[in-house]
Amino acid sequence: MTWTPRDEAKRTNTPPLQGRGRGWGLSALDLEELQRRARNMRNNPTKPEKRLWRHLSNGQMDGHKFRRQQVIGWYIADFVCPLQKLIVEVDGNTHDGARDRLRDDILGQRGYCVLRVTNNDMMRNMDGVLRFLSEALRQAGRPHPNPSPKGEGLNAAQALRRVSFEGNVG
Repeated sequence: MTWTPRDEAKRTNTPPLQGRGRGWGLSALDLEELQRRARNMRNNPTKPEKRLWRHLSNGQMDGHKFRRQQVIGWYIADFVCPLQKLIVEVDGNTHDGARDRLRDDILGQRGYCVLRVTNNDMMRNMDGVLRFLSEALRQAGRPHPNPSPKGEGLNAAQALRRVSFEGNVG
């Protein structure tokens, strides 16, 4: 039997992907399953996600390109601006704060800044959400004015990544 390279990668004795690309140590089967789930989520977005995508698609947010339901490691991020390494998560009522913080920390270690907005914010205060995201994109593009040679400011920067929209705009 002749195997295609894709079929060969799915064999159970194939080692996990290493280093490059979006593999992040995932096996080909795990990566394919995550991509299948992401595709399903793109095809069936929630109403708040649809509303936000109308403003983020085609570079409408200050010229920044976003992707929907992007696989990053073991996670599927709602919206990602790859250039600025910014993730926007639209949270419904079922989100677990402790798990979200752990997820944000792991993504933060990979260089991503995670911003969270609630479904309620999306439905009732779209202008405020868009201003918040626009400012976050501006901040993400700026290098630190006095970078520390030893990286002491890294912990403070990571704390800022866990910003929640809730309560920031009236």
